[in-house]
Amino acid sequence: MHLVNGQPADSLPIIDRGLQYGDGLFETMRWQNGSVQFWEDHYSRLRKGCQQLGIPCPEKKLLDSELRKLIVDARALAERQVIKFILTRGSGGRGYKNPEKIIPTRIFSLHPLPEYPERNYSQGVRLHLCKTRLAKNPTLAGIKHLNRLEQVLARNEWQSDEFSEGLMLDHDEHVIEATMSNVFWLKGEKLFTPSVEQCGVAGVMRDKILQAAEGLHLDTEVGEYYLDELLASDGVFLSNSIFGIWPVSELKNKHWLPHPLIQELNSKLQP
Repeated sequence: MHLVNGQPADSLPIIDRGLQYGDGLFETMRWQNGSVQFWEDHYSRLRKGCQQLGIPCPEKKLLDSELRKLIVDARALAERQVIKFILTRGSGGRGYKNPEKIIPTRIFSLHPLPEYPERNYSQGVRLHLCKTRLAKNPTLAGIKHLNRLEQVLARNEWQSDEFSEGLMLDHDEHVIEATMSNVFWLKGEKLFTPSVEQCGVAGVMRDKILQAAEGLHLDTEVGEYYLDELLASDGVFLSNSIFGIWPVSELKNKHWLPHPLIQELNSKLQP
């Protein structure tokens, strides 16, 4: 099911700026146990992204009402679903200049939750090291804007099922994130994750993990790191709002067993 500006629809005007220029934002969320997981956090990130791009942010009560309309069908289809929300700057003429009056387009869509193998959680996943690099742009860093060509190119570097994700670096060879998830690693009793102030996405699950680490009295550090530092760690894992947490079992012939602290963090974040 799709809702466009609150109404069932499956098309957009060809002059929509989301289509023309990737001018907009998106959030991908998990619907489970009768609610949207971390909806307040997703909305907060959406609002921040709107501020950065200068797009009027819809009021939360409006999106709440559209979500309720969407969730009626979600209950009929399955207990667990993926909800994607896209906000574009709306329609405008040819050219990069914003229209004089910005009327954003709101798009909700409903999708089956992917069936990931149980071994992704129990044994971990193999990571492909991507050749595609992330460009630094502090203006766009952190937010989930619609320009995802770097991730598209990186994800299509491998076709084999032997890899579940791909690790991405920037042009200075700093580790940033994976194609659809954030990356963490443990060294001793300390948790590390790359900064996303220059590029990359500040994932909702990433923030939840950093908060949970505080509750476990686990020291955390956010900074700039090279691949060798990750490879020298005691355990690596990935996170996003749909699959939660996956331990990493292998990258560049380096092998890890699931670290016990990963399971502890995962337990604290179960819906």
